[in-house]
Amino acid sequence: MPTFLRRALCVFAAVTLSACVIVPDQRHYAGGVVLVAPPPPREEIVGVAPVPGQVWLSGYWGWVGDRHEWVPGHWAAGRPGRHWVPDQWVRQGDGWRMKPGHWARGD
Repeated sequence: MPTFLRRALCVFAAVTLSACVIVPDQRHYAGGVVLVAPPPPREEIVGVAPVPGQVWLSGYWGWVGDRHEWVPGHWAAGRPGRHWVPDQWVRQGDGWRMKPGHWARGD
């Protein structure tokens, strides 16, 4: 390939690639951080426990693929001496991180 043509291709490639702009994905889940704020919690009709001693574990917005999806609440057997701490999204830097629900000591 002649030197002139080789230089022309290099210049063309440099100009073309310098105009290429990469926009970061604004909905990604990097290291557990989501850049999209969760929607407000949905109202759920709780009602009466189907079995005595059961505790309502409220629903929450889970991150599935590239979006928030509602995970409905449900009844679960209570644990003596413990209470349920619900799932929650907490602010972390420019994004949000899910703190999973769990049983904690105390009533």
